[in-house]
Amino acid sequence: MKKIAKIALVTTLLLGVGATTASADSAKGQKLYAKKLKKACGITGAVMSAKHTQSEWEDLKGDLAKEIKTICPNVKDKALKEKYMQHYFDFFYNFASDSGNVPSC
Repeated sequence: MKKIAKIALVTTLLLGVGATTASADSAKGQKLYAKKLKKACGITGAVMSAKHTQSEWEDLKGDLAKEIKTICPNVKDKALKEKYMQHYFDFFYNFASDSGNVPSC
């Protein structure tokens, strides 16, 4: 019985850590912005994030790549991969004009 309980506990912990790792992260979005978008956009992450309020970023979430292209027409498509979008969104949302937060990039 103890062995089954230990296995269940370990499995639960591993799944919890895996789920946390797989979720989006504004810090990762900030790093991605600095690496993949900043030069092409010609503006800092603070300026980019402040282009919209949090509610406006929420409304744009589905068309985030299109909005990035509108603001930064020189961005290459490979910087707008689907796997980056959630991280970009979290970054833009957390540092939106009405959030009161200012990123360091």
